Amino acid sequence: MVQEGFLTLRKHDCFFQDLVRIKGKDFVTPVSRILIGNPGCTYKYLNTRLFTVPWPTEGYDIKYCSPQVHDACKALIRLNDYLHIEAVKALQGQNLFETKEIKDSTVIDREQNFAATFMDKGSVSKDQSSCVSEDDYISLKNRTSYNLTLLNYMDPLQMLYLKQEPYFGMGNMAVSWHHDENLVERSTVAVYSYSCEGSAVEESNEQKLKGRDPAVWHVGLKVAWDIETPGLAIPLHQGDFYLMLDDLNMTHQHCVLAGFSPRFSSTHRVADCSRGTLEYIFGQCELALQNLQADSESMALSLKSLETAVVKQVEEIHNEVEFEWLRQFWFQGKRYLKCTDWWLKPMAKLEEFWRKMEVMTSLVLSEVGKEEQIEEQRNETLSCFLLVLTERQKLRQEWIARRTAVFTVLFPNLIYSWEGI
Repeated sequence: MVQEGFLTLRKHDCFFQDLVRIKGKDFVTPVSRILIGNPGCTYKYLNTRLFTVPWPTEGYDIKYCSPQVHDACKALIRLNDYLHIEAVKALQGQNLFETKEIKDSTVIDREQNFAATFMDKGSVSKDQSSCVSEDDYISLKNRTSYNLTLLNYMDPLQMLYLKQEPYFGMGNMAVSWHHDENLVERSTVAVYSYSCEGSAVEESNEQKLKGRDPAVWHVGLKVAWDIETPGLAIPLHQGDFYLMLDDLNMTHQHCVLAGFSPRFSSTHRVADCSRGTLEYIFGQCELALQNLQADSESMALSLKSLETAVVKQVEEIHNEVEFEWLRQFWFQGKRYLKCTDWWLKPMAKLEEFWRKMEVMTSLVLSEVGKEEQIEEQRNETLSCFLLVLTERQKLRQEWIARRTAVFTVLFPNLIYSWEGI
């Protein structure tokens, strides 16, 4: 089951605090996280790209570090299927209520035992949505087809300091006010919460405190960029789940208010993976390498074209591979090996592509220096080329600074093993 899966992943040290960048400064998250989802997917937040530990997926050979980790990932994909069904039902009910076709009878039962629902093989059948148009039905499915879940863990009593909620006096925050980033527009976010409640919570409940009970975890909700309208603090108990439907994530901000007990959560998202999958980045690499050719006899490498647009496109892809993928992955050390080695082969392939693009950069410099190049074309190519190289140098310096922060302050035992340059 899901709760056992949480404990298994924690036992195997699979949760890690992230180093994120906000307004040019690096911060370590108080919450520890792990991303689980479709093979080859990534999720980027606050300038940090996380890579999914793939859940069991037909057609993929995924070797987990232990059978227990496999079972944990399997439990999470079953939870994912269940939350997808519940989100579709909720949106259907919302739509029916708004159009007044029938009274909305959808109720999310936080105490419901969802084991029986896991037996369903597919999503909600089209018979169940007879009052919804074909286009609306497809839209509902797309906005609730979660491709990953970001798992969170925190034990508040182990934290030396937690930031106070600044606007409404709600107490300690585990996660500050924010919108969830990089999601498909108007997609639903589903959150399953499991707090390890104990005597501290029971005693606090008996006191019947006014306002928010500081021992109980809450999700805070407020109108975006508005501190005049009062915010809400909604209690979260063991096994609760909630849905942020439709445009709520855009029109409102939410935070997580810490209780006294350790808490896990599984936050299921429809991540915008248009630029965040292996399929995408491999396609970009193949596009860039179309401009590289080898002599049939000497095997010497050369460029097919020195057109400014072609050179610019190749070098921008070069930057994307290095800074959005290779450095992001290896910056996080060997954390993913705690669960699986699945990412090692594709990252090795990406590094091979990157090395070829490094050669292509050298070839551009060599070619534009030749006398037979037309001066106007050479100047245009150089001007564009130098802009991309300047950006590359700037980003490399930033990553060196981030690595230094990791080594000297935050994670002295972390192994940063990509030494591409």
